Amino acid sequence: MKIDIKNPLSTGWYADPEARFYEGKYYIYVTHSSSFYNQPNQSCFVSEDLTNWEIVENIIDMSAFPWIKGAVWAPTVIEKNGKYYYIFASNDIPHMSEIGGLEIAVSDSPTGPFKGYLGRPLVGEFHNGAQPIDAHLFKDDDGVIYLFYGGWGHCNIAIMNDDMTGFVPFPDGEIFKEITPPDYVEGPCMFKRDGKYYFMWSAGDWGKGDYHVNTAVASHPYGPFENCHTILSTGESKFANGPGHNGYLYLPELDKYLIVYHRHHNEIKEFNARFICIDKMDFDSDGNILPVTMTEEWSL
Repeated sequence: MKIDIKNPLSTGWYADPEARFYEGKYYIYVTHSSSFYNQPNQSCFVSEDLTNWEIVENIIDMSAFPWIKGAVWAPTVIEKNGKYYYIFASNDIPHMSEIGGLEIAVSDSPTGPFKGYLGRPLVGEFHNGAQPIDAHLFKDDDGVIYLFYGGWGHCNIAIMNDDMTGFVPFPDGEIFKEITPPDYVEGPCMFKRDGKYYFMWSAGDWGKGDYHVNTAVASHPYGPFENCHTILSTGESKFANGPGHNGYLYLPELDKYLIVYHRHHNEIKEFNARFICIDKMDFDSDGNILPVTMTEEWSL
């Protein structure tokens, strides 16, 4: 398998990527990056080779979400029993007086259309100070599906129930367990490698060059997390800045990991001008993620 990547993957303004591999294809689910209340739907990048990408627009059937004003953002998706469950944020709710939060939809296809599943938000309230945004679904080896989410400097984890309509408590009775690591702002993401749980999150200001990705490792999905450090930042890049809100892909045939993220172009001075990119994510001999180098093109 030969991979040739040209960054960004598209000249379109997209953000908040969630990357998956389903049915022999790679999928990157994204936010339409424009003025906040002009984000009425979401899109999906699709590829068989990671080089050539098709963009499928408007993958959510919004007819089941009449309360959404247009702020549709930050998706995640997971397959379970042949169905694809899709969670996204809506309305950027600042308090309890407005409906919105994390919505859930379902489809028989990875590209939708994703149709409303509950008739109400999945998470419509603040728990542990975490704004209900930036969801990430992680399926463990035993099939248990965890939901990570949170903004405003707080991150929660919850366990999805069997029919994906809600949550089951942790052994201590908690439903939403706070697991906020140091320097957390938003954009949680998790994968498992060699029995360890790698947690990643974004910090800084998403509209500025100080946006970056941190990581830490734990022996359980809910922590405690150790060895926190930054793996993706502007650094000395002369062409891009403010990388963050990442997903990942694992290539088992090559035993390689890739980081999927959005970033700003140095020559475009508009904070909504975010572009989807993929770069290599390597590890040292102790299993720590090494600093990622942003590129304009690379091959593997």
